[in-house]
Amino acid sequence: MAVKIGLIGTGTVGGGCIEIIQKHKEGFKRHFGIDLELAQVCSLQRERAEEYGVADIFTDNFHDVLENPEIDVVVEVIGGTTFARTVVTEALKAGKHVVTANKALMATYGEEIMKLAAENEREIAFEASVGGGIPIIGPLKHSLIANEISSVIGIVNGTTNYMLTRMGEDGLTYDDALAEAQAKGFAEADPTADVDGLDAAAKIAILSSIAFNSRVTMADVHTEGIRSLSPVDLATAQEMGYCVKLLAIGNRTDAGIDVRVHPAMLPLDHPLATVNGVFNAIYAVGDFVGETMFFGEGAGAGAAASAVMGDVLEVVRHVQAGIKPLVGCTCTDNLPFMKIEDTVQRYYLRCKVVDRPGILAKMASAFSNHGVSVYSMIQRGADEQANTAELVYVTHSAKDSEIMAAIAEMKAMDNVLAEGEEPAVIRLAGK
Repeated sequence: MAVKIGLIGTGTVGGGCIEIIQKHKEGFKRHFGIDLELAQVCSLQRERAEEYGVADIFTDNFHDVLENPEIDVVVEVIGGTTFARTVVTEALKAGKHVVTANKALMATYGEEIMKLAAENEREIAFEASVGGGIPIIGPLKHSLIANEISSVIGIVNGTTNYMLTRMGEDGLTYDDALAEAQAKGFAEADPTADVDGLDAAAKIAILSSIAFNSRVTMADVHTEGIRSLSPVDLATAQEMGYCVKLLAIGNRTDAGIDVRVHPAMLPLDHPLATVNGVFNAIYAVGDFVGETMFFGEGAGAGAAASAVMGDVLEVVRHVQAGIKPLVGCTCTDNLPFMKIEDTVQRYYLRCKVVDRPGILAKMASAFSNHGVSVYSMIQRGADEQANTAELVYVTHSAKDSEIMAAIAEMKAMDNVLAEGEEPAVIRLAGK
């Protein structure tokens, strides 16, 4: 007997799901014994349903899907955290299994949703919420479950990775790289979620919750974007043997969980350093498995629909076999969170300063006053007409609070930093 699916959302991902079902339905049945039927499609755009040839099962009222006693699995691909939250929670209460691609929803309301799924003995699957078509949720919850995960680091936003690749390799400015990404369809008209790191923050919240068995929400993630980055900094990084990526970082430390999103300089021999363009990758370290990396296309209708349908097929397999949900919420450890101020790493600082005697001594004093040791300093050049020079510092490992205090002292000094200039600050990352 077929397991019936209700699809809510007919955008790019929803359309991709319909196409996969139409193309591979018989193959699923023949090869895997999985008999699924798309029983109902819900959206506000009937023309999309007509375009995909499913107008006969179309509805514009999601209650029709949730109240349909024949539907076993609801697929939510509408996005957002308001209406989607209602759809997912009401579907679980109605006794439906749920598959979602909604990262913001799971990163914000994951605890509520997982609790509802457990109470109603239903599955909630969300592989497509992180990394598009890259399998990472499943491996963390199944294949790597025998490990204690110490670190999970990802390039999980294709828009910013494309922009930084173009800025680093071809010297484009931030504005030019963004305009190109928008022209190619890689960036939205409003790129805020991508360039300010919010998209990546949602994804690392989900990954960290699973990896560290502790609840992490978007509000727990220190988040910085890429708006302030300059091609000068990316070129300097290359000269120093680094590349610059927007990293989503989760670390298990003795002091607690360190979860953050920010630009970082990666050594060129790091596995993530070769991930360019719109590609994504997640690098995870376990105590027994060691280093692992998952790489692939992180966005697009095909990649996300592939992950959604992978979840659907797994849930349908369980329904057909009468198997209860296998792995529910694992966030039972309640580890404390580290503040960004207490994290320790090396730093790159590029400062445009007034070109006059005594400046180096004042800069050195600011570092010294806050316990920051300088590893190297180079002068990238001088502008005689403006009477300024650019100094690039790389520090030894230091607390974030110490670095920020040193920068604040530099900014408070008279005639040190060039007028109107802010130091460029990028953290250094390693293996």
